[in-house]
Amino acid sequence: MASSSPPPGVPGSDQGPLTNGTRSWQYLLAAWLVALVATLAALFIGEVMGQAPCNLCWFQRIFMFPLAVILGLAAFRGDAGIARYALPLAALGWLVALYHSLLYLGIVPAEVQPCGAGPSCSGEGMTIAGAIPLPLVSLAAFTAIAGLLSLSNRRTIP
Repeated sequence: MASSSPPPGVPGSDQGPLTNGTRSWQYLLAAWLVALVATLAALFIGEVMGQAPCNLCWFQRIFMFPLAVILGLAAFRGDAGIARYALPLAALGWLVALYHSLLYLGIVPAEVQPCGAGPSCSGEGMTIAGAIPLPLVSLAAFTAIAGLLSLSNRRTIP
């Protein structure tokens, strides 16, 4: 009878690029799905709903959009080593999202706001279900991606 374990190098095997096996690949796949959903949502809000992003939203997109591509490729290849390249993108995006969230919540004074010239994120059109502001959603997405990448890159003790 044939073995049910996947061949070496395939996600789920104990050999090949992902040394932690299936669990690392699942974390990597989950990180890609978060980045993909965030990217598609940003494109939907901007292109379909016609909501122009503010300057800080543009910076967050600069960090999120490449994550959707490189994490997808890494998940397809089963390459957990992508964390060393993707974590800095997620961390920088997280910092911009944190600052944006602090501006939105009024914790950072209004005179420090860099996005006063462009569209505002404080309108009702910039919330999910009329309650959750997009800057906080972006912060949650970058947090989830960074956490999942950290878990996928964790070494197990035999």
